[in-house]
Amino acid sequence: MGTGTDRGPDSLGNDEGAPDITVGSDLLDFRSGQFHGDVVAKKVEQHFHHIPSVSALQSLPGPVPGFVGRDRELQTLLHALDPAEPARGAVLLSSVTGLGGVGKTALALQAAHAAQRRGYFPAGVVFLDLHGYDNVPVAPEQALEQLLLALGVPQGLMPTSADARAGLYRSVLAEVAEKKGALLVVVDNASHSSQVRPLLPGHPCHRVLLTSRDVLAQLGARLMHLGVLTPEHSVEALKTALASADPTDMRIAQEPDQVRRLCGLCGYLPLALHIAAALLVNDPGKPIEELADELADLTTRIDHLDDGERAMRAAFDMSYHRLGASAARLLGLIALAPGPEAGPEALAALCGAPPDPRSLDVLVRAHLIETGSRRGRWRMHDLVRAYAVFRTRKDAALSADGHAARARLLSCYQQRVADSHAYLQTLPEQPRSGGFADRDEALRWLDTEREGLVAAAQWAIDPEHAEAGVRFALSLCHYLAWRRHFDDAAEVYQHAIKGARLLDDRLFEGMAHDNLGMALRYLRRGDEAVAAHRCALELFHAIGAVGEEGTARYNLGYALLEGRRFDQALEAFEEADVLLRAAGAVRTAAMTQNALGILRFRMEHYNEALVHLDAARVAYHSLGDTIMEAISTNNRARVLRSLGQLDASLDDHTRCVTFFESLSHTERAASARNDLALTLHAMGRFPEAIEQHTEALDVLRQQKEQYREAMVLNDLGSTLRSAGRHQDAAGCHEHALMLLRDVFFDTYGQARSLDLYAAAVLATGDVEKALQAWKDAVQLYRRSDSEDAARATIRRVTALDRRTRGSNPEASDD
Repeated sequence: MGTGTDRGPDSLGNDEGAPDITVGSDLLDFRSGQFHGDVVAKKVEQHFHHIPSVSALQSLPGPVPGFVGRDRELQTLLHALDPAEPARGAVLLSSVTGLGGVGKTALALQAAHAAQRRGYFPAGVVFLDLHGYDNVPVAPEQALEQLLLALGVPQGLMPTSADARAGLYRSVLAEVAEKKGALLVVVDNASHSSQVRPLLPGHPCHRVLLTSRDVLAQLGARLMHLGVLTPEHSVEALKTALASADPTDMRIAQEPDQVRRLCGLCGYLPLALHIAAALLVNDPGKPIEELADELADLTTRIDHLDDGERAMRAAFDMSYHRLGASAARLLGLIALAPGPEAGPEALAALCGAPPDPRSLDVLVRAHLIETGSRRGRWRMHDLVRAYAVFRTRKDAALSADGHAARARLLSCYQQRVADSHAYLQTLPEQPRSGGFADRDEALRWLDTEREGLVAAAQWAIDPEHAEAGVRFALSLCHYLAWRRHFDDAAEVYQHAIKGARLLDDRLFEGMAHDNLGMALRYLRRGDEAVAAHRCALELFHAIGAVGEEGTARYNLGYALLEGRRFDQALEAFEEADVLLRAAGAVRTAAMTQNALGILRFRMEHYNEALVHLDAARVAYHSLGDTIMEAISTNNRARVLRSLGQLDASLDDHTRCVTFFESLSHTERAASARNDLALTLHAMGRFPEAIEQHTEALDVLRQQKEQYREAMVLNDLGSTLRSAGRHQDAAGCHEHALMLLRDVFFDTYGQARSLDLYAAAVLATGDVEKALQAWKDAVQLYRRSDSEDAARATIRRVTALDRRTRGSNPEASDD
């Protein structure tokens, strides 16, 4: 205390004459000061008490409920987390990557809990969500702060810079390793390697388990790419979710087919399945079929997958908003690609130029697309496709870009298919545009692109692309028939019919109906085939298209022939011949002669059949149509066999087998080989015949030609019976019967199989079984309007009955 003039409250400022104040450890030194008034000094002491730090080394959230179907992936992660597994470099880092909603976090949590139960991490487990795909992701310095707090570092001692925090973090983890052992750090939702790199421990005993939608290859992690669930596990996930909410919910058991359909519409993606389950739980009276119907439309599916808390659109938004403009456009265009995947040509056509490899790489790293069946081909998950279509439709500019892209792709496909026709047509080779080197290359391209071609043809029902779509759909007829993809063909032509109606084009509609009829005939849907051809006839007749009407009558005749309506088939073929000759359609008229030959053969009018088939052969030879010439030659060889001219039949069948195999016409080659076997059978050369039958059967099974497989099984059975192998023969006929009954519902075919089966089992000595089979065959023959065959079988039954009663006087007259 001292005295002096009072200068007011600011007298200790920096004015001239102010005291030189020295600050000590616990006092203020005024010894050099001059005071002009009363001065009061007060000692203030601060005592800092360090509160003991609190660590959070058991911060792992609980496992996700309803976790199913990841046993293999879980074991792989546990192997990586095992302390006995040597770390690479400073620390072992495992990364689970995959599409948003695929269950990366659920798997990571399951693995972390399992590792804890095994005692892998005595120091504990720290969980950190980096929110990498949110609008504001967690910055590295924020992440380090959270980890340091979890490790017990007080906030007051927290360094301010990211580098300083990273250094302290590694130091603390080194101390933890010495005192407590290994620690697991689970880093969820990282979007960039820069988010993760500062979080890696320095001590090798620790482990890091990372999840990300992107492939963060720069980190050198052990990568696990997580895919969707299997269909079976998807059903289990849905069932588990509904049972957890209400164990009495019976919808899964009551609608098994709709459950599988719903899982497929969810793309077997866990998040989508859980959203679907929540929608069902929220509405206990809602049938599963109703929800599946709501999700059926790809253009609206993404909106329906929203349970109020979780939404697929929001999940994909997080990835989409991180894309640049080029990658976002490419995503939308790939989504428009027809079929399950897109190749280089399709992508170039859609984009208007080959796509930027960097944009493709961005989409791959984000798991929005993935490699397809081979390198250079790309595919995307159905829900990503639905999301991308939604984004495209929402934006007028993207929508216009999409329409132009589809038009370019249809034009590209149309040209490529046209180029292939020069190699697939049966007429002499025409000048080629250079699109393909040879037939093999053309077929390879068509086979590779088949699913995309079929899907593109379905754009015929889009008013924007109807005309180009219908033309393209009709242009696929040669290829689809060559490879016998008749299910695809039926789908394509049904869309072409709808597109032609949009255009009000009766010529196109008639052509589509006629093509549909042919596909249905090969699918053994005879009545539908006849109806389709009759529709075509009406349309062609109405517009005066004589040549097209003649072709439709020819095709109608074949459908009637397959239905064993021989008289109607004969009338149709004869009318077709008149119309086609009037129209100057020489080649199609030759086809009619071939068809008449087959009909006469089936009616057992062999000499007449030979006249028609010879006429067809001559006509095809003059036209240079080598394939149709071979077909008519093979048919003629069948007739020669029936006329007993076996050497000539054998030579013709042998040449046809070689010719069809040289063209990779596998189904026709197999049919000719089976015909060759029948001729060898007739010549008594049973081992050779059995070998040829068996080779034909193997090819048809590979081609999944089950109807022809049944026919060959019956032929093989007949040959085996002639060779004395009666039990084997009965087995062949029994297998054929099963196919014709359960797959094709062919009543006549079943009757014939039973007829042959009865003869085989009779040869084994089982009279009662033979009698019953023949009696069943009679009923089936009558149901198929084959009364002549029924009467012939009745005669066999009667004769056998008489022989049986003759040897057994007590036999019944039943």
